Amino acid sequence: MNRLELGISKDEVIRQLGRNFTIAEKRMEAGQLIEVLSYRNYPHESELYKFIFINGRLEEWYQELVPVYRVEEKQ
Repeated sequence: MNRLELGISKDEVIRQLGRNFTIAEKRMEAGQLIEVLSYRNYPHESELYKFIFINGRLEEWYQELVPVYRVEEKQ
């Protein structure tokens, strides 16, 4: 993540982080293509990073923490 900079291309983000992402959102807004890629921070599966691109350029990214629920089995 330290090598990423705002304004770099979507291809450059994929080159640095790999292809293990999902497309969380893709839409047109005011004539601009908005895409959100979602990466899990393996092995820390409770960490999720979202990368927002406008017209193929990185506009912002942020981390989300996904709640982890543990189910205990009764003996």
